[in-house]
Amino acid sequence: METVRWGMIGCGKVTEIKSGPGFYKAENSQLVAVTARNRDKAVDYARRHGVAQVYERAADLIQAPEVDAVYVATPPSSHLEFGLMVAAAGKPCLMEKPMAMNYAECVRMNDAFCSACVPLFVAYYRRALPRFLKVRQLLKGGAIGTVTAVQVTVSDRLAALSMSGGERAKRWRFDPAIAGAGLFLDLGSHCIDLLDFLLGRITRVCGYAVNTGHAYMAEDVTAACFEFESTAVGVGIWNFNADHAGDGILFTGSEATLYTPVFTDGDIVLRKKGAEETFVFRNPPHVHQPLIQSVVDHLLGRGQCESTGDSGARASWAMDQCIATFYSAVGARLGSGTFDTGGVCP
Repeated sequence: METVRWGMIGCGKVTEIKSGPGFYKAENSQLVAVTARNRDKAVDYARRHGVAQVYERAADLIQAPEVDAVYVATPPSSHLEFGLMVAAAGKPCLMEKPMAMNYAECVRMNDAFCSACVPLFVAYYRRALPRFLKVRQLLKGGAIGTVTAVQVTVSDRLAALSMSGGERAKRWRFDPAIAGAGLFLDLGSHCIDLLDFLLGRITRVCGYAVNTGHAYMAEDVTAACFEFESTAVGVGIWNFNADHAGDGILFTGSEATLYTPVFTDGDIVLRKKGAEETFVFRNPPHVHQPLIQSVVDHLLGRGQCESTGDSGARASWAMDQCIATFYSAVGARLGSGTFDTGGVCP
């Protein structure tokens, strides 16, 4: 195989700029087929993006002989179903994040791909962005000394969900039956995966989730405490009922501090002994493309993709620890499987 030919399930907003073009702009990669619940939407997407084939059903796309690998770009409630179908077809898969509705679904998916002897990747694309590769280089290179603590802060104003315009398309992110939880799974998953990527495996987690605004069923504020295999510790607050929008991760070391935004396209700031050094990074036009390239290189035997089913499952396990009590109390979490709340990462 000299070129990886991709089939894409789902033609939603994330595929327009963030991910879709990356599949036909990455080297040795082509986007050859798409499908969506709304066929007209899939046909329109194919026309605008130069995709040759539109399939009526996801099952037909997965089985298509011209499709070498499958990208699943649907909400989490369908990830397990499509993932198991792709594994059964013996094809590699890039699954959107979060990997599944909960950790139990991740385990089932990983077992299926392991049995089929084909790789599963998860679209935590920040692992491949230059900004976070630089952060990891600085941390591993001792730029702040021994990393002792990390603090994650993400905030935004309470969503006012209307049934008109673009807000309609966003509603599923606040529906636990479709998203697995609320914005903590949608956005917090990126942060937790980054902590795993930058500091190593999270070994213990405890957390709490609450609904303070009563604008939707899901949680809107989540707090967490972490311990890492490196013995560093961390805390996080994801507050989606705040008076402002903001985000960032602050690493504290024995000699300095390092700050990086997560969602904002901003700079890395290193503060040491009263001096400040800034590292300027800007996202590429299609933010998934570097990760897609690493997946393609992995499949062609030219590299290694670091966002796998194993790492994706670890992020889901950590999130389960934070929201299990809330969803057990309100009876709102409707994913398959059960929570793993053993307190120690498997």
